Amino acid sequence: MANTIYIEYTFKVTPIQPASDILIAELGEVGFESFVEQDDGVLAYIQKEDWNTEILTGIDILSHPNFDIKATFKEIEQQNWNATWESNFKPIQVGEQCEVRAPFHEKSNVLYDIEIMPKMSFGTGHHETTHMMLQHILDHDFSGKSVLDMGSGTGVLAILAAMKGAKTVEAIDIDHWCYLNAKENTARNQCEHIIVNEGDVRLLEGKRYDVIIANINRNILIQDIPVYARCLNKSGRLFLSGFYEKDRIMINEACSKVGLEYQKKLKKGDWVATSYKLANPYV
Repeated sequence: MANTIYIEYTFKVTPIQPASDILIAELGEVGFESFVEQDDGVLAYIQKEDWNTEILTGIDILSHPNFDIKATFKEIEQQNWNATWESNFKPIQVGEQCEVRAPFHEKSNVLYDIEIMPKMSFGTGHHETTHMMLQHILDHDFSGKSVLDMGSGTGVLAILAAMKGAKTVEAIDIDHWCYLNAKENTARNQCEHIIVNEGDVRLLEGKRYDVIIANINRNILIQDIPVYARCLNKSGRLFLSGFYEKDRIMINEACSKVGLEYQKKLKKGDWVATSYKLANPYV
């Protein structure tokens, strides 16, 4: 099979924040699937088949008077991705217990050492949303629980849930490359019992979980929250991220409508990660 061709955009951003976060969110809405945050901007990747020369039309942040953002682009192949990550991906620490690193980084003496080769998948822990979701998992008891990681990307959240004692873990992503990468990463971390599937919420029909983790984006979350509620066991927990603080009320309202009671939020920059408990089972 021929390698998938990607378009790599290099965005030089001044000032770097909050413009980079806003840029990543807006690019995600038009099909960009992977990002590397740099000291002076962002690298963004989209499959060539999903790309057109007008792809940046409507990305509002690019014309914002308070930010200077310059963009260039080129074609790359999947096989070049590892070299890109080796030069850009640095280990990250979440609290004192967890570190996420690449195979070419030295192993640290932490309780939860997670080795990730991210390739074209989202979810290394560098982005605020992934970092906060890792923190949510660290802060809660997963022992003996059945867990779903929806929109799993690299599989890093599913892996930490398994390391924290989850009895069963399923990771689902709609993107084929994420599916393959999550399978690779679960094996890297001796978590072969994690079930990795390719698809969307239609795969959840008839399934039940004690915990559902979903780090996607606001629109998909609002659309799928009723499905998550139906799939939670009594007193089940839902952890959500992928949206801004300004969107939290909208997310909370969608959860409240289906019997999910707001518990807590974490905030990092403009991003938030929230947790809910199933107070009234949704029918």
